Amino acid sequence: MSSTYWREVPTRFRSKVNKDIRRSVGLNQEPPPRCEDPETAYFPVDGVARIVHGDLSSMLVGGIGSLFFQLLHPLAMAGVAQHSRYQNDPFGRLLQTANFIGTTTYGTRSDAYAAIERVLAVHEAVRGTADDEAPYYANDPHLLAWVHAAETSMFLRGYLRFGKLRLTRDQCDTYVKEMSRLARDLNVEDPPSTVAQLDATIERFRPELRLSNDGVIGRDFVINGFSKGPLQRAAYRLLVLSALELLDPWARDLLGVRTKPFLIRHVIRGATHLLCSTLRAFVPPTKPVSGPSSQH
Repeated sequence: MSSTYWREVPTRFRSKVNKDIRRSVGLNQEPPPRCEDPETAYFPVDGVARIVHGDLSSMLVGGIGSLFFQLLHPLAMAGVAQHSRYQNDPFGRLLQTANFIGTTTYGTRSDAYAAIERVLAVHEAVRGTADDEAPYYANDPHLLAWVHAAETSMFLRGYLRFGKLRLTRDQCDTYVKEMSRLARDLNVEDPPSTVAQLDATIERFRPELRLSNDGVIGRDFVINGFSKGPLQRAAYRLLVLSALELLDPWARDLLGVRTKPFLIRHVIRGATHLLCSTLRAFVPPTKPVSGPSSQH
């Protein structure tokens, strides 16, 4: 064989592992094309959202944390339980979410607005009553505000804990402000634009949160996962434990789960950092146009 073949072996190997990792988390399609034109991009091309959302490993932790957080609202969980097939087709739901995040983060304004309109159109039919007979409607701005706050908080916390770069407080506020544009376009009224406002929004929702019967089923499904093979199951277990640690103690109490602080700090956290670094070697974060450069 030629020397060129052997030189290309590492590249082909990384490409294969990249595709295998993406497929294992439901990303069986190529990511949407990136818009690098600041005049037509939906999110700033040099913004913080592209840094946070471009790191698959920390987004996996934050994404799982977001699922735990969201299911604590009985109306949000009722909508998922009654109008989705998340247990039968979890990868399909993950792919839809990933495509939406990818399009709004890296796409043009026209592509992002089209994705937002599709989500709102699907939500129109998501109506019903929860286990306490309270009515829900997926396009209710108040309910959308909860979903937005849960996702934004967990994505940011996941990156701060396991992301490649260090973000300053100002950059964290910038991320929340960038995400507030998406929230407004989803008809959320007065979304938070700083971390302090985001924390205050979550605090205001606390009286509405509880673990419903649908929430118990959703919690157990997320905890147990749907990975195949011992290696994938072990990796998923690390991600779940680290995601639970992102939540405040009161949220874990509502979920009815207990973590072991010593084990988390001295074993799980380090193992998850190693897992994220390994994933990052094969699925590199998207390169920011400019931004923070110091590493953990």
